[in-house]
Amino acid sequence: MAPQKTAGTGSSPIQEALAMFTSDALKSMVLSLGADRCGIAPIERFSSAPGGFRPTDIYSKCKSVVVFLKKMPRDVIVAENPIPYSHTAELLYQALDHLGLKLCSELEKHAVQVVPVVTDVPYLSWDAENKHAKGILSMRHAAFHAGLGILGRNTLLMNREFGNMVYIGAVLLDTEFEPDPVVTDFACPPGCRLCLDACPVQALDGTTVSQKRCRSFSFIQHPRGWDIYTCNACRKVCPYRDGRTRY
Repeated sequence: MAPQKTAGTGSSPIQEALAMFTSDALKSMVLSLGADRCGIAPIERFSSAPGGFRPTDIYSKCKSVVVFLKKMPRDVIVAENPIPYSHTAELLYQALDHLGLKLCSELEKHAVQVVPVVTDVPYLSWDAENKHAKGILSMRHAAFHAGLGILGRNTLLMNREFGNMVYIGAVLLDTEFEPDPVVTDFACPPGCRLCLDACPVQALDGTTVSQKRCRSFSFIQHPRGWDIYTCNACRKVCPYRDGRTRY
């Protein structure tokens, strides 16, 4: 399906190019820039998001959200030393941000107005007492709305092929593209509590996470200034961690 911003009689070459630019072409572009998977979410699916954290709160003209994934190397999570995982995560955040910027440049050629969403930091919302942060857009919910997976009991996105070993990026478009369907044909194993029981500080209840408990235990800041992830038990024990377990 072509985007809603269609060209009319006497339209410019850029407008004509936009009229020919389909959802499939858009997703192929994202994959060619280095994403492992890509999906599109319509703005209507974000209606239940908290006020101030919807795509239209970031960019009022937003009509579609393009969400893309990059996979973390499968076995980095099993290293006993926390530095490989921490450094890999930081590199993936940077790669996703750079991918988003490249996508912005390419979409501008098709007369699409586009705003990148930061993948991790900075953000504005921070409750210091409860160590509770909100990014300007919930990336895991955006990925769910774009048909890229489900949200597990550990609150992480789980992709059918890559499990929960994925990191998420997104951009906001002023143009309506055909969305991908939300995933409905798999879920966490019935009765599974592996992630809940593995959490050393009982931060998970199957629906939400206590950021105060989680952050206090699983993040440290080195005296020289960098952040280190010291716990990923809920990700590691999941039977869908790397996508090799069939749903």
